[in-house]
Amino acid sequence: MAKISNRLWFQLHGWMSLPIWILFCAVCLTGTIAVVSHELTWLTNSAARADNPNNLPSKTMAEITAIVENTYPSAKVSTVMNYEPYLVNVAIFTDSDKPYALAYVNQYTGDIQQINQGVTFIGFMRTLHAWLLFPWKNNYSIGYYMVSAMAITMLGALITGLMVYKNFWRAFTQPKLRLNQGKKTALADLHRLAGVWSIWFILLMAVTGIWYLVQAILWHNDVEIDPHAPIVSDIPNVSIYGEVPQRPVSLADALHIASVKYPDFKSTYILPPEHYRDTYKLYGEGDFIFFDQYSYGVVVNPWNGEIMQVRDPNEMNILQTLSHIANPLHYGTIGGIWTKIIWFVFGVFLTGMSITGFLMWGNRTIQAVKKLKNDETSDNASSYTLNKQES
Repeated sequence: MAKISNRLWFQLHGWMSLPIWILFCAVCLTGTIAVVSHELTWLTNSAARADNPNNLPSKTMAEITAIVENTYPSAKVSTVMNYEPYLVNVAIFTDSDKPYALAYVNQYTGDIQQINQGVTFIGFMRTLHAWLLFPWKNNYSIGYYMVSAMAITMLGALITGLMVYKNFWRAFTQPKLRLNQGKKTALADLHRLAGVWSIWFILLMAVTGIWYLVQAILWHNDVEIDPHAPIVSDIPNVSIYGEVPQRPVSLADALHIASVKYPDFKSTYILPPEHYRDTYKLYGEGDFIFFDQYSYGVVVNPWNGEIMQVRDPNEMNILQTLSHIANPLHYGTIGGIWTKIIWFVFGVFLTGMSITGFLMWGNRTIQAVKKLKNDETSDNASSYTLNKQES
């Protein structure tokens, strides 16, 4: 079999990145910002900070729900979310004059610090990065396919880049960065150094991105990864007071049932019942650091307290496991703020590599065009001289 030349590897490396350079760079940049979107929200929005000067214990999500419903008696709370300890809890609700609103509730003091009826920075950055704000229709989004397909490009760029850069491991022990030998040399050294030191990160982003692509295909074809929560089949005699069903089991009771089932259960995302046959859907995290904040789940019957469904990392199949470990690995949440900082730094490297790679390609292209023009000028001059001599 013929040996592939270094020049061909270089050309393949360029074609793995350059035709979609702007999209690739945008995905890298938005992902880097999304990693620290919680921290940027804390810095820029004082109402989102969960200050706790008196060292008070955190309130339960049942108490957070009650605070919103007491403040807005006609409100219907549909979701309560718990982020970082330094960010407020968020209760999503509807009211007569609020078709969709988010209440920022300080989980320590119980104060509602803001009512947000727009798009949050966290939601915007995650949406922009994940599917470029393209709409979802019939369980798929073109933007989601476009972004996740970048993983194939990233993996190809990594492989071809390593083939171009022979003996790349020397960059770990003998890093070379020549800043005084012209722009071309400096860009090449920066690109190679960032690439070698980011091998693990690029590979991790590529693998998790390929999983997102597989996940998109599964969703598009209505393949369930996590089964839907069941509905209540038998409802006892229902009493109505003010058009609100009086369920024997409260949200506080349901959370207690979940804590008995999983002693390390920490609720992060809860969905109260929306109708008579609906259930309490309680999701949270436990002691598995590589799993996301929704890896544990308990579905509770609001009429008799029966646990109708559970989600447990110990009982997940391969697809469910991949689904729940992808986000922590992709966004660097496995170790809290410290791993987020590491992911952010390498995200900056990856974004910078896409820029330096484009600049290197641009310089080579400009030089090639200049050389072609010079050759054409030289050929024309030679032809003119030859014709004059013949005449």
